[in-house]
Amino acid sequence: MRRVLPLLLGLLVLAGCSTSKDAVATGAQEFTFVAPGGQTTILYDPPSSRGVAPNLSGDSLMNEGAQVGLDDYAGRVVVVNIWGSWCGPCRTEAPDLQFVADQTKDLGVSVLGIDVRDDRDAARDFKADRGLTFDSIFDPASRSLAALDGYPRNVVPSTLVLDRQHRVAAVYLTVIRPSDLLSTVQRVAAEPAA
Repeated sequence: MRRVLPLLLGLLVLAGCSTSKDAVATGAQEFTFVAPGGQTTILYDPPSSRGVAPNLSGDSLMNEGAQVGLDDYAGRVVVVNIWGSWCGPCRTEAPDLQFVADQTKDLGVSVLGIDVRDDRDAARDFKADRGLTFDSIFDPASRSLAALDGYPRNVVPSTLVLDRQHRVAAVYLTVIRPSDLLSTVQRVAAEPAA
């Protein structure tokens, strides 16, 4: 265990390091993640600078045998949260995500989780215990998450805010503060339609 902890801490530091000036490859249509200057909160503005997220999809956590993904949220702002029932900070963050979902659903906003490195029963219990109503992609091997080019799969929890065209408008590589996330989501939801 003594050897594993320094290795994990080193990976977290590397995930946030880059010498790139901006976080979306210039002129790129698809989203490619780069953490400029090791920032943990990255906003992509103006909207024309945003890269399109891949169609994240996979097995539904709540509806076994069904699939869920971004295509199910066409035309909606989507808050994508990467979490796991084993993750201590996720326990703190989960009610805040539900609060944001409840406050913004009438603005055309949805929350979609990606449950990583988890057991389905533990994840379902986690959602039930916290009264979470939004679905999640059950992704124990992080295969769905791998579709996000360059995104650090070892940073849990983390959150992306996608605009109505499913372009990445914001990335939080840390536990979200509800006031920050709510402000960002409301601003993105109020953007004029493309």
